[in-house]
Amino acid sequence: MTTEPSLELRSIGQLMVPVTDVERATAFYRDVLGLPFLFAFPGNAFFDADGVRLYLAAPTEPGFNGPITIYFRVSDVTAAVERLEARGAEFFSRPHITHRDPSYDLWMAFAHDPDGNNIGVMAEMPKPA
Repeated sequence: MTTEPSLELRSIGQLMVPVTDVERATAFYRDVLGLPFLFAFPGNAFFDADGVRLYLAAPTEPGFNGPITIYFRVSDVTAAVERLEARGAEFFSRPHITHRDPSYDLWMAFAHDPDGNNIGVMAEMPKPA
């Protein structure tokens, strides 16, 4: 029997978000979602999502295009949807409970970025004691 070294996956360091127009996507993630812009170079832009780096890129290699879903934690899904809609986001899925746990309800709502990637906002709302 071969002993393999253990694989220790840790926190997410970066997520690549495939886009067709980096400038348009940069405006959405910066101005609509309000994420802090880190840096850019031709065909690429980087943002900080509370310690996870979002990497926007126009893919040049096969297999790196296609929608992904990014879930952002918020304290109040309904309030977050209202703020994001005021900035121009269009939600295709209104705030709703997706899971009921004995101690909390998981609320989510979803919008698209300009390239059809899914943007989710989520909150685990504690149940009254």
